[in-house]
Amino acid sequence: MANDVGVPPESADHLEDPRRRDYLTYAAVGVAGVGAAATLLPLINSMNPSADVLAQSTTEIDLSQIEPGQAIKAQFRKQPLFVRNLTPKEIDEADAVDASTLRDPQTLEQRTKAGKKNWLITLGVCTHLGCVPLGAGEGENRGPFGGYFCPCHGSAYDTAARIRQGPAPKNLQVPDYSFTSDTVVVVGQG
Repeated sequence: MANDVGVPPESADHLEDPRRRDYLTYAAVGVAGVGAAATLLPLINSMNPSADVLAQSTTEIDLSQIEPGQAIKAQFRKQPLFVRNLTPKEIDEADAVDASTLRDPQTLEQRTKAGKKNWLITLGVCTHLGCVPLGAGEGENRGPFGGYFCPCHGSAYDTAARIRQGPAPKNLQVPDYSFTSDTVVVVGQG
């Protein structure tokens, strides 16, 4: 004689409760998930930058010793950084250029901070193939536009570090920076 599920009565005692089976499945999946998380969290955490790398993520520069017309080279995240104190003449030359005629159209105002138009801060890496342009050091060739000149393939940048001639496709990159005082700038935001 069979019961309502079609199982003989003598074997009905051996059936598992379906809720118990579901519970065991959920418990096994939950334990596996916790185990996977416990394994992956240290791996993912190991990919975070270390304290010494975080310390290099910003660069503080004292501007008080940079005279008008002078540029200095610094380091930012293992790349050269150019900091230039533009003279009024250099600012006028940059402003006189119609930005719409440039390959990478930007005005000097777009490349500097408001009220600090004389401070031009760029990465010293040519946007063509990554060479370091000349023009930030004393007596270096500044090219035909008075800014920077890349000796590798002849890219020439103007006083606002905008590409004017040569194979470079873009202007020298302006990193994130902020002035913490009139004479100190912090490049990078952590």
